[in-house]
Amino acid sequence: MGSAPRVVSCYEAGYDGFWLHRLLQAAGITNFVFDAASIAVEQRSRRAKTDRIDGELMLRTLMAYLRGEPRVVRIVRVPSVAEEDARRASRERDRLVKEQTAHTNRIKALLRLLGVAVGTPRRRNWLSWLAQQRDWQGQPLPPHLLAEIKREHARLLLRREQIAALEQAQVAETSAVPAVMSERRQFLQRLKALGPAFSATLVNEVFYKDFRNRREVAAYCGLAPSPWKSGGIDVEQGISKAGNHRARQKAIELAWLWLRHQGDSALSQWFRNRTANAGKRARRIAIVALARKLIVALWRYLSTGLVPDQATMKA
Repeated sequence: MGSAPRVVSCYEAGYDGFWLHRLLQAAGITNFVFDAASIAVEQRSRRAKTDRIDGELMLRTLMAYLRGEPRVVRIVRVPSVAEEDARRASRERDRLVKEQTAHTNRIKALLRLLGVAVGTPRRRNWLSWLAQQRDWQGQPLPPHLLAEIKREHARLLLRREQIAALEQAQVAETSAVPAVMSERRQFLQRLKALGPAFSATLVNEVFYKDFRNRREVAAYCGLAPSPWKSGGIDVEQGISKAGNHRARQKAIELAWLWLRHQGDSALSQWFRNRTANAGKRARRIAIVALARKLIVALWRYLSTGLVPDQATMKA
């Protein structure tokens, strides 16, 4: 052909992660990682799906993208190895916290079967306290139930020890985190309502990326609106819930924390004015809107240094 041909490949983002992308890039092959949910498919209730059909669809999508067709597919922004590795700690902590809650709830459920007081299972001397408890007949706990509770309590203490060790490692470990991410964590911690663990999770999941505008920030967190307008139909379907679900959960959690610790800020006042004499559904809608406003305000704060209106900084 007189020249070396250009080789372009693609694959859908999934369980394989990004090692294949890095392998292809190292071999000199231009590769794109597609967001699988953004590829247009037939809307029939029963459509054929095979590897051959999927391969042809991805090939047509790749050709259309290379022709310059806008919005034909969304390309996943591949993080660096250091950025991808930095998020492991925060994701592991979230998983351990869920397991800790599950073990605590299981212990409470077992004790409620006999109507026995629960106390505080997360205390180390809780088993000694439990040995003194009696049921409604004045009898101690049955041996098999007590043995199961002891094993569950041991797993609970193990999770608490792992969470504490992980938090200490996050505070002590700074060299392994990219400089930009470390700086953004410190910037977020200056705001009241944001602690080290929460700031690290926000940076690892959201603010390791560079966004061009506020719409990209909201869309990445799945907080963008989803209107349905066709002819005379004009319905708002709520948020899209696309993108990073961990980032969306943290944004909603951030909204509640902001109301508690930044009650005098302009955003908190906006929420109270909007939900005055409102029902539960209106409050749920308003908290999502507040989460979208907050995540955009934090992006502007990290990008330009502009503190959200009337926000309190830590001393």
